[in-house]
Amino acid sequence: MPNIRWLLAAITAIHRFVYRVSGGRLGNSLGGMPMLLLTNVGRKTGKQRVTPLLYVEDRNGADDGRARWVVVASNAGDDRDPAWWLNVQSRPDTTIQVGAAHHDVHARRASPDEVEQIWPKLVAAYRPYDDYRDR
Repeated sequence: MPNIRWLLAAITAIHRFVYRVSGGRLGNSLGGMPMLLLTNVGRKTGKQRVTPLLYVEDRNGADDGRARWVVVASNAGDDRDPAWWLNVQSRPDTTIQVGAAHHDVHARRASPDEVEQIWPKLVAAYRPYDDYRDR
C-alpha cells in the first residue's frame, strides 16, 4: 500500500484551517462525530501544534459534573503513539477549541476503570476504535 501520510497531513491542515476560520461552525464534526482542536507544544521543537481530533463528551465520571472531553490516542491503529499525545504528556496543561468555545484543560491518561466506563460510548461514536484497540 502506498504511503499516503502526505495526503492525511494535507487534509488535516485544511480541516484545521476551516475550523479556525469559521470559528468552529464548520469542521466541528466529521462523519457525524464531533471534532475539537487540540493545541499543544511540540516537545522537541517548542512550536505550537493544533490537531483536529474526534471526541466524546463525558459528564458521568466528573466529580463536579462538568464536561470532560475524551479523545483517543489511537494514531489510526498504528503501534506508535501520535505526536500530539507525546506532546501533551510533556505539557499536559493546554487548550482545546470545541465549536466556538476555547477551554483550558489538563490532559491525562484515563484510568483502566475510566476506560472501561467510557469505551462503549467511544465505540458507539466511532466503530473502528475497537479494531484499533485489537491491534
